[in-house]
Amino acid sequence: MTDLDFREAGLGADAIDYLAAWDLQREIHAEVVAGDRPATVLLLEHPPVFTAGKRTDPHERPADPGGAQVIDVDRGGKITFHGPGQLVGYPIVRLPDHVKVVDYVRRVEEALIAVCADFGVTTARVPGRSGVWLQADARGPERKIAALGIRVSRGVTMHGFAINCDVDLGWYDRFVPCGIADAGVTSLSTELGRDVTVAEVLPSVRQHLNELLAWQAYDATPDYEARPEPGHAPKIHLLSPSA
Repeated sequence: MTDLDFREAGLGADAIDYLAAWDLQREIHAEVVAGDRPATVLLLEHPPVFTAGKRTDPHERPADPGGAQVIDVDRGGKITFHGPGQLVGYPIVRLPDHVKVVDYVRRVEEALIAVCADFGVTTARVPGRSGVWLQADARGPERKIAALGIRVSRGVTMHGFAINCDVDLGWYDRFVPCGIADAGVTSLSTELGRDVTVAEVLPSVRQHLNELLAWQAYDATPDYEARPEPGHAPKIHLLSPSA
């Protein structure tokens, strides 16, 4: 497989509105489906916004969104936050016939685990809870550093991931992130005690996505202990391939 086509769609002062980025995703998705464009990854930041996936319960929405929009979206999962200091990636790639949707999600998670390792932060998956996590330790409870929400349509992926670099974690006090009330949220900056910018993280993200989305065999990082979401059996939160 050739390298992915990475496109910086709006970073820093040029952060792109969520709805505009969603329109851009759909445009590129149609081109990839038609075979008119190679596999593409949009890398960007959003102004503050809450996005609610298909499984979001009413009580999980922010009572006070602090002036940010709350937008219902067509990906799997629950509600999450995007904002400055968070690197968002939307891989728009055709899945090979031998790659199942769950395998794709695991590969994106593995790429983000490797990104964190590049910065000296140890993470892994928590079965039953999508995303990338730190274990509970003296610094705090089990906490999520990267979130995923995926849609696959006509064999091509949409939506994607967000990794917290130097995002203002105060936004996460306004809602129940991903519907999980018994764990925390963190960032690379918080864990390392220094400012880790989106620009600093970009090269690592490009490298590891290229490696993991080349669809070759890889050694998966061992999982942490399984922790199903409260009231739910362990599962992957995503939408099945659809027409």
